[in-house]
Amino acid sequence: MKKVFFCALLCALLTATLGNLCVASEKEAFMLNIQRMVEEQIERRGITDRGVLDAMRKVERHLFVPAYLRNAAYEDRPLPIGHGQTISQPYIVAYMTQAARVGSNDRILEIGTGSGYQAAVLAEIAKEIYTIEILQPLADSARLRLEEMGYKNVKVKLGDGYKGWREYAPFDAIIVTAAPSEIPEELMSQLKIGGRMVVPIGIFNQELYLITRAESGFTKEAILPVAFVPMIHPSEADKIKGK
Repeated sequence: MKKVFFCALLCALLTATLGNLCVASEKEAFMLNIQRMVEEQIERRGITDRGVLDAMRKVERHLFVPAYLRNAAYEDRPLPIGHGQTISQPYIVAYMTQAARVGSNDRILEIGTGSGYQAAVLAEIAKEIYTIEILQPLADSARLRLEEMGYKNVKVKLGDGYKGWREYAPFDAIIVTAAPSEIPEELMSQLKIGGRMVVPIGIFNQELYLITRAESGFTKEAILPVAFVPMIHPSEADKIKGK
C-alpha cells in the first residue's frame, strides 16, 4: 500500500513539475517573440520613441487574441478578434502611438477598443485612457481583460465613437482604430489646443492622417497608407452583433 501511495505521489509531483516547466517554457517563448517583434517589426522600421518601444515590449499581445491564434500573436499582421473586427498589426499600433506623441501626463481618447490591446499600450505610457467600443461583446470582454490585468487608468465605454466622450474632453490625443469615410468633426472638437488626432480615412484607398489643433484651426497631414476595418455607425452595430 505504501509503495502504491509513494508511486502515486511521485507521479503527481512529476506531473506538476512538468506542467510548471511547460508553463515556464511557454512564457519564455512568448517573451522571446515579443523581443523579436519589437526589434524586427518596429525598431527596424523607424519607431524610436522609447516610451512606445517599452510599452510594446511590456504588453503581451497573445493575451488579446483568441486562444487558437496565440501562436500567431507576434506575427507582422492584424488578426481577427470576432464580430468582423481585428487587432491591428503591431507596427501600426506602435506607429500610431508615436505619431500621436503620447506623453506621461496625457489624457487620451481611443475610438475602437476592440480587444483592448491599443488601450493597454497607451495605458503603459499615458496618465488616463478613455476608450469607446460600439460592439457590446467586445466592450465587455475588453473591460474585463483590462481590469484583470490591473489597468486602473483605463475607462471603457460602450457607445458611438463618432460622438467621442465629451464628459472627459478635451483630450491631449485621440487615436481612432477604425476608418471613417471622412474626419469626424465632433472628435476634432474634443482635442485640446495643441492636441493630436491620428485617424485612418477612406473606404477603399485609406490614408492615416495626423490632425493637430492650433489656436488658429486644424492642420491635416497624410502620413501613411493603411487598411483598417470601417468605423461602425450605431445603425450597423446590431447587424454585426450576431456574427
